[in-house]
Amino acid sequence: MKLLENSKFEAINSALCIETGDCKIEGRIESYSCKMAGNDKRLFKMISSEGGHAPNDLQALSPPESAMSLSPNKYSRSFSDGDNEGHLCDTISTKTLFYLVSTLNASFNPDYDFSHAKSEEFSKESSIQWSMNSADSQMAATAGEQYNVLRSQIWSVIDEEISLTDCDIYSYNPDLASDPYGEEGCIWSFNYFFYNKKMKRIVFFTCRATSVSAPYGDSGLGTDLSLEDSLDMDYDEDDRTVQYAY
Repeated sequence: MKLLENSKFEAINSALCIETGDCKIEGRIESYSCKMAGNDKRLFKMISSEGGHAPNDLQALSPPESAMSLSPNKYSRSFSDGDNEGHLCDTISTKTLFYLVSTLNASFNPDYDFSHAKSEEFSKESSIQWSMNSADSQMAATAGEQYNVLRSQIWSVIDEEISLTDCDIYSYNPDLASDPYGEEGCIWSFNYFFYNKKMKRIVFFTCRATSVSAPYGDSGLGTDLSLEDSLDMDYDEDDRTVQYAY
């Protein structure tokens, strides 16, 4: 995967480091081209060979977050209740699963390795609007007005980058042992992938809220530029530079 530099994303990422009275939000948005580099080709061969799957073979996903019962424990989920039938199983191709895993590896490199992540750790979300509302509700509940002033800018810049109406939306929902945000003190987290197949591009929006009393490391999201100043910067598509995330 190739990380696509985007000055508007960088500005928003700086603004997504928010401290409230009792917790801290750390979020980032990144854009990746689904172009295989050397490490990607090796990972794709490994993922295919381990499961014996061809690129277009379909694998089962977990039910979408919108179909799950709300629970105080983020790792406790109910897929059906009473007389209601459970959600029909969504599927994902081996190649698309590889794109999601590669995005995680690139975004969390070098601290985590998701090479052995399984399809059931991912979900395909039912709609763009539901995913936007889910992210907004968690952010606004924690950061209040500090997030409300950013919300429209965030989704506008994401839409400009990936064309949201043309995207499939996936989420990553691992168990506690695999979750990069599973440390003590994490209040909530989300990981959304906006995948535009025609553009061969993924925008990854990841965020967590932690208690200020819990230990945490430097997220590397800081910058000296304010959001307003950075969003006013001239942005020329021809000047975009591309770098390998590995």
